[in-house]
Formats: sequence, C-alpha cells, structure tokens
Amino acid sequence: MINILIADNHPIIRLGMSVVFESTEDFSLLDTVSHTEALFNALEKTNPDIVILELDIPEINGIAALRRLKRHYPNIKVLIYSAQPENVYALSCIKAGAYGYLPKTARIDQILTALHQISQGKIYLSSAIATTLKSDASKESENQIRFKKLSSREVEVLKLLSSGKKNKEVAEGLDINEKTVSTYKARLMKKLGVSNIVDLLQQARALELY
Repeated sequence: MINILIADNHPIIRLGMSVVFESTEDFSLLDTVSHTEALFNALEKTNPDIVILELDIPEINGIAALRRLKRHYPNIKVLIYSAQPENVYALSCIKAGAYGYLPKTARIDQILTALHQISQGKIYLSSAIATTLKSDASKESENQIRFKKLSSREVEVLKLLSSGKKNKEVAEGLDINEKTVSTYKARLMKKLGVSNIVDLLQQARALELY
C-alpha cells in the first residue's frame, strides 16, 4: 500500500483525487490540505510515502516548500502537480528534490503510473517533456537555453519577482535576507543577458513565469 498526502489549494482537485484513490487498492489517502502550514502540520502526524504538491500552493512558494519538506522529511517522495508550464518548471523541481512533475491536464492513468514509478524510487516525467528534453538544443530559443542554466533557487526568485513581489517579500517567502535577493537578481540579469529589472521581468513573462 502506497500512502499519499495531497497538498493543493483547489477543493475540486482534492475531492477528485480522493475519489480516485478510494477506488484503487494500491493507494491509501492519509490526508488532504490546502496550504503549506497545514501540510507541515499534517506531516507531523502522518507518514506518507508520497506527497502530491501543488507548485502554486499558498503561503510558501511550491519549490521552497519542496526544499523544506526534503530537508525535514528526506525519505518522503514528492510529485509536483501543477498548472504551470511543464517545459519551464519540471527540471527545476527535479533539481530541488522532486521525484516527478505532472501538469494538471494529466489523465488519471498518468497520475497513477507516476505514483507507482515514484514509489519505486524512480524519477517520473511525462512523455511530452521527456521528448522535449531529448530534442536538439539548437531548436530552442537563446532565452530558453539560458533559462535551463538557472539553478532551482534562481528560478524561485525569478518567479516571485515576475509575480510582482518586492525584494523584502521574496526574502520572506524564501527565508533568505534581502541582500541575498539582490545578489540573485544580479546573477539572473547576467545569466539571461539583460541589464535592468524591466527587461528581466519581460523575459520572465515571455517564458510564462507568472
């Protein structure tokens, strides 16, 4: 039996997932939560094998929540389940410690396959993103190539900045100081080949980081 905990802000997602797991013999749904504070409270009381974590879950950025979860519960595997563009975020999530990434357009059989694979300690990516990763890099835009060189933490900072967060808010969300945020902004501008914050945010939006 594979024990599951769902962390997603959308009631319909939590309900739908619950129905799916109740109809299977391989999975046991331990709990469902709607925000990160509830997630970590639940983890103190339950011992899931896999957490299905929404990337845009409220309170703490999804990748930051993933890092915290992996730091305190290293044996728990995480499947990121997200409405955000797979080609933009999948690799960053894997780098941050996730065992898989699924878009919210995934079919039920894909979700179950991903969970089975992850429970065995394997990394799961959809066939679409796997094919994309194997494609010739020359087909990608210069910006996409640069973006893939960003660390998962740099992606977190860029995503929060592009959503309108100020340095202080980014620092609070990622539990770092404002000076570190400024350092990340400088690195991002250098790596993405821009000289000011306006151009940096334009690139982020072009890559659908909002």
